[in-house]
Amino acid sequence: MTKAERENFWERNRKSGGYLLRKRVRGFLFRFARAVLLFGLCFLILQPLLNKLAITLRSDADLYDPTIITIPRHFSVESYKFAWKIMSASTAMISSMKLAIAVSLCQVLSSTLIGYGFARYKFPFKRLLFGFVVLTIIVPPATLVTPLYLYVQRIDFFGIIKAIRGEALNLHGSWVPYILMCLTGTAYKSGLYIYLLRQHFRNEPKELEEAAYVDGCGRLRTFFQILLPGAVPIMVSVGLFAFVWQWTDKTYSMVFFPNTSWTLLSHSLYNIAGSIEGYYRSLYGDAAKAPQAFTNQITAAGVMIALVPLLIIYVIAQKNFVESISQSGIKA
Repeated sequence: MTKAERENFWERNRKSGGYLLRKRVRGFLFRFARAVLLFGLCFLILQPLLNKLAITLRSDADLYDPTIITIPRHFSVESYKFAWKIMSASTAMISSMKLAIAVSLCQVLSSTLIGYGFARYKFPFKRLLFGFVVLTIIVPPATLVTPLYLYVQRIDFFGIIKAIRGEALNLHGSWVPYILMCLTGTAYKSGLYIYLLRQHFRNEPKELEEAAYVDGCGRLRTFFQILLPGAVPIMVSVGLFAFVWQWTDKTYSMVFFPNTSWTLLSHSLYNIAGSIEGYYRSLYGDAAKAPQAFTNQITAAGVMIALVPLLIIYVIAQKNFVESISQSGIKA
């Protein structure tokens, strides 16, 4: 600020009775508080990841050196090699990728159709049904684990399957029940996706549909050619959300794929400590026990390996997330 600008500012402030100075001070304090808050939030999120990254890069000598707090003296990537081997990461990543892609595509399809129906059509008990959709967002998924497990173990429709086969279907280890849940909008986080897409379609001008009807378009053609192209950003975001949550999901994966040959990355991470203990017993006998520091290092390396695809997705889709959520018009 030049001398003339400063003199002009103080003159204007004197004429306003000090209001201009108070306004500028309040603006500075607000920006300072916002910067401190954002820095604190970023630190809370990134600090555990940075600690894990630092632990994984330590050599054996640094791992047991109490004088090293964060930055290792000797860098090593042996922990990543061991974690990749003990987790069967190549097989687990391929299996998890296949499942996550299938789940995300099915959830985008069902959520788009259901969200459009809630946004544009009137039918009996519409508000009640949408209340159930919101309820699925509120209810913790852990409360549904036991009923889902028992139901998947003994699937039957009014006794028909048991009458034909002599016993109910046991679909543990199969994609079928999981995909059916995704296609019917009852899978993990489907309520949130339906809500986002419903809010998007509610904010689309009805004049677009009316103009399409006047031009001779039917309901399906209007939906696919007029409204669906504008929903692509939010659909991509829903697909990415579904992929990320499925990639790291353990609760539902353990329900549908318990004790099977299917190796998922979430299973491998959950069982990594037991795998390390088994490795040590195979080398040094049944009484051997893996050092806690070593177990923590390999677990951290496994977490970092699992995060790599998610970081790539985040870098690619960062702009799309912001634009699509802003366009969804989330409001009551």
